[in-house]
Amino acid sequence: MTSTVVYEGNLRTVCLHLKSGSQIETDAPTDNQGKGERFSPTDLVATALGSCMLTIMGQKARDMEVNLTDTRIEVEKIMAADPRRIAGINLTFHFPDTLHADEKQKIILERAAHTCPVIYSIHPDIKVNVTFNWKPAAVSI
Repeated sequence: MTSTVVYEGNLRTVCLHLKSGSQIETDAPTDNQGKGERFSPTDLVATALGSCMLTIMGQKARDMEVNLTDTRIEVEKIMAADPRRIAGINLTFHFPDTLHADEKQKIILERAAHTCPVIYSIHPDIKVNVTFNWKPAAVSI
């Protein structure tokens, strides 16, 4: 077993990761009768995609001795109705100025991101857009 989820009332759950003991609380979003004080379950799906992609990139970066520390992803979840569902996820990667990667390494890292298990688990009707904002390489004079 991976985790347990307990309903606490008022559209809130507490999710417990059994191996580590870490917890995540969720709330229904404000546009669906909730307080929106925590991640919603659909927020977690979209965020899990970004986290997974960055983790797989991190593994490949480590192998290539590229430091991805402080890389940030903006996650945008787009909802649809009838039935209520995730219609799209937009991910925008922002890399720190301190990152040193050549063009070949950048291509390898981008391809690695697209092999994460979560992206293969997302329904094909969900439109996923990924943008990688690499910093321009320094020009030597």
